[in-house]
Amino acid sequence: NRGGKGITGAVTKDEDFVEHLFIANTHDYILIFTDRGKCYWLKVYAIPTGSRISKGRPIINLIDIESGEKIKAVLPVKEFDENHYIVMATEKGLIKKTNLSAFSHPRKSGIIALNIREDDQLIEAKLSDGDRKVLFVTAHGKAIHFHESQVRPMGRNATGVKAIRLRHGDKVIAMVVANGEMDLLTISEFGYGKRTPISEFRQQTRGGSGIIAMKITEKTGQLVSALGVYDNQDIVIITVNGIINRQNTINISRYGRSTQGVRLIRLSEGDRVSDVAKVSVEDEEEQTDI
Repeated sequence: NRGGKGITGAVTKDEDFVEHLFIANTHDYILIFTDRGKCYWLKVYAIPTGSRISKGRPIINLIDIESGEKIKAVLPVKEFDENHYIVMATEKGLIKKTNLSAFSHPRKSGIIALNIREDDQLIEAKLSDGDRKVLFVTAHGKAIHFHESQVRPMGRNATGVKAIRLRHGDKVIAMVVANGEMDLLTISEFGYGKRTPISEFRQQTRGGSGIIAMKITEKTGQLVSALGVYDNQDIVIITVNGIINRQNTINISRYGRSTQGVRLIRLSEGDRVSDVAKVSVEDEEEQTDI
């Protein structure tokens, strides 16, 4: 429920915390993208099933990830067709679009998805049909909205092009591939959030500085997540300490771009929001928590 504390959703160690939560069908493929721009390929049924409170297995036991690499995006894919693209975003505001079929021939050691610069990292990867609107959202509460046709398809070895111009100290925290009349759900590190109709974000030319998406204050903390959502869609908020809070978007109020929203989850002292994931209610019985 909105404003509640939630339940313990994973056993954590003092030096560890839960960063990623997603839902996938057992027959899907999983594309795992790292901060260094590499992509690893895995079948969902090869992942051991665990209980809600189990620790799970180290990802390095399932893929041949390099030392020091961090997983930044995990994407379930049903098939590698020619009509879809992987759209990638970096922390420094770059965007890249590559045909999905370019990822259909995996290697155990991974393949290059993005030629990343030393001072940058990949933060998001999304699936698109090539005719979507894209929003980049930053930690300081800015967002830019543009059609992905402004980004030409590139090979896996390309670096990408500028999506948003960042001010000093800011960084991209999310990329949303919009579909229809979505709301933009923004959630801050101290548990504040809101829904804002994507229609309130005027489309701009790629590479600009964007407009306000959420009012950032000491009370809210910086933005940590932004998602495209619809009415009556379940989301799960997960915190650094492993607390899980599930709620329906219909219970999250809509506010304008320049507001800070309301408290969505009460946090214990020292805790903060780590990640947010959408849950497909209608398919839940057929899906496996990863």
